[in-house]
Amino acid sequence: MTPPEPVETRTTTPTAGRSAQTATLAEIAREAGVSAPTVSKVLNGRADVAPATRNRVEELLRAHGYRRRRAEASRSPLIDLVFHELESAWAMEVIRGVENVARDAGLSVVLSESAGRLTPGRTWADQVAARRPHGVVLVLSGLDESQRALLTSRSIPFVVMDPAGDPGVDVPSIGATNWQGGLAATRHLIELGHTRIGAITGPSRMMCSRARVDGYRAALETAGLPVDPALIATGDFHHEAGYRQGLELLRRPDRPTAVFALNDLQALGLYEAARELGLRIPEDLSVVGFDDLPVARWVGPPLTSVRQPLTEMAEAAARLVLDLGREDQAPAATRVELATSLVVRSSTAPPPA
Repeated sequence: MTPPEPVETRTTTPTAGRSAQTATLAEIAREAGVSAPTVSKVLNGRADVAPATRNRVEELLRAHGYRRRRAEASRSPLIDLVFHELESAWAMEVIRGVENVARDAGLSVVLSESAGRLTPGRTWADQVAARRPHGVVLVLSGLDESQRALLTSRSIPFVVMDPAGDPGVDVPSIGATNWQGGLAATRHLIELGHTRIGAITGPSRMMCSRARVDGYRAALETAGLPVDPALIATGDFHHEAGYRQGLELLRRPDRPTAVFALNDLQALGLYEAARELGLRIPEDLSVVGFDDLPVARWVGPPLTSVRQPLTEMAEAAARLVLDLGREDQAPAATRVELATSLVVRSSTAPPPA
């Protein structure tokens, strides 16, 4: 079924040589040298438009600041949820949160994965424009300038959850207090008496990883303990990195007596490395994770972890994106950080005598 044509709107934007310019679909079509129905097809994300023509029309739409008027009836009953990768229990907690809000709103969730890229491909943006969902939630991902302009021109709101980098001052986002979590994890180990505390980080390009490492450093420096670069191993938030980097740290002659793994999956990899080397947790090695996934309670011994409220963060992101799509209700805040908290279990203890 052919989607309904967009409601024409006039937007006033400053342009060079003129104080203001008003643009309708017909005027944009004339400037692009195409018909108004062709412009409408571009707006609707239709595939039957030549790429060169589509690019020319999109550039003119951006130049004129064209935006579709929000029309509730023209939206599909969907929320688009985009991950940079879908392969862990972490993602399941996020899906659960978005699904909770979507279900209450009578909406369905469309899942996408950007195959490890932190920005989805152009094809994805065109597909979203054609679907016309109520909104888009991006997890550890972002949008480039053209993608943002495309969604904005269709009045499709978007929110970034746990942004990998700085999303920009005008991009709505939901995050967590990662620095405070890193501080709390490391301070807990210091209070138990550990002085050689290692860390297995996440990717340096991810803002959450950098913040957690900064919290780790701050706790050591505040306690008057040196920050030893040899005890900071670079991971990637996957189990294999925790195992591989854990082996390297634990084989050192001056090995750490405690390790802060910057997420639970790496902590589980570290468990495997410790078992392989004959080290007992927590008698020989204390371990702290981050996220507090359900598996943290099930492993032996149960894992001390910094709880990141993933389900609540996802719910907040979904509610925010729906609020942004309502013309009669402006959200109270568009940049939100939810609190982390340390959950102490059996994987931490004083260092061996």
